[in-house]
Amino acid sequence: MAQISATDQDQLRAEFDRQLAVGLHHGAQLAVYVNGELVVDFAGGTTGPEGGETTPDTRHLLFSCTKPFVGVGLHQLVEDGEAAYDDRVVAHWPEFADAGTEKSDITIRHVLSHTAGIPYGAFDDQAEKWGDWDAVVTAMEEIDPVFTPGEQPAYHTLNYGWLVGELIRRISGQPVDEYVKSNVFDPLKMEHSAIGLAEDEPDDVATLAGFELFDRCREPGEGLGMPAAESAAAFNQDAVRRAVIPAANGIGTARDMARFYGCMANGGQLAGIRLLSEETIAEATQTHAETDKDGTLGRPARYGLGFWTGGLANDMFGSLSRERMFGHAGLGSIFGWGDPELNVGFAYVTNGIREESWEHAARVSGLSDAVRLALLDY
Repeated sequence: MAQISATDQDQLRAEFDRQLAVGLHHGAQLAVYVNGELVVDFAGGTTGPEGGETTPDTRHLLFSCTKPFVGVGLHQLVEDGEAAYDDRVVAHWPEFADAGTEKSDITIRHVLSHTAGIPYGAFDDQAEKWGDWDAVVTAMEEIDPVFTPGEQPAYHTLNYGWLVGELIRRISGQPVDEYVKSNVFDPLKMEHSAIGLAEDEPDDVATLAGFELFDRCREPGEGLGMPAAESAAAFNQDAVRRAVIPAANGIGTARDMARFYGCMANGGQLAGIRLLSEETIAEATQTHAETDKDGTLGRPARYGLGFWTGGLANDMFGSLSRERMFGHAGLGSIFGWGDPELNVGFAYVTNGIREESWEHAARVSGLSDAVRLALLDY
């Protein structure tokens, strides 16, 4: 049975602290579940450029690491017989597309595997409307495919969340943030997690810092849709933090996220709580779409249903990851993964945004490797 020894814990802490010491971010958290038990729970640095101490309870913006949480919500509805993966979206959301159009062929499976063909649009740049769910729905009804549905994997940066969120609302009758809270966060005791800040709660979320060009180790390549400083500024805005953005503004801790992946890696069950069946998790975490050049990211990608899958060279799962590993990245070197073979849930959360295409992957991959090495050496 895989474990992490005291010596390995010290080495992991040294690697975690090194990334803080060299200034890759102001604050960070690392948490690891093994066989259903929390065995690593590190925190360090500060909550922002002029913030206080980062603790394991400090909440952070999780960016796209939000996507698997809402994906699991939709999987639950499929498992309960309320929908099917190959249902057309229009079967649950008739206004989504006109009958007989290419868009009307989009299925729930396409949405979850980033093959719906509508990865981006004008709404991506309209942050002032992200808190208006009616505007969200209208934007998704008006958008036209740029790829034939089901053919080209293309990361749906924001549209994934709008689509899954409205499907959950149409099928369950609950807004996506309320559904995920009631059916994912609360049962699993993810006590610091939410999709967006509630109107009546204080903003206790770590401040994001975008590192400028002169701070970078090399020239940036593909990755960020906007400069790091602009991304940080946008998601530090109160209105954006209090919106419901199911693909991008989840709030939580590494401890909560590792608990989520520990549950998924353990066949959907943790501490007597079952979120999904083993069969549903097996379906969700196998590769459903793969490409050498993602239509949005411009690089190789593998998608399950609501998750990324591992096994690609130089991915954030680690240098020698396997395809059966699954997880998701978020802007700012935030990453979570599960490994069903080792029964491990991993989460790394930071408040510093650097260039996604190189530095982002390298620092997460290094910690993923360190955890896997500790487990395999036991």
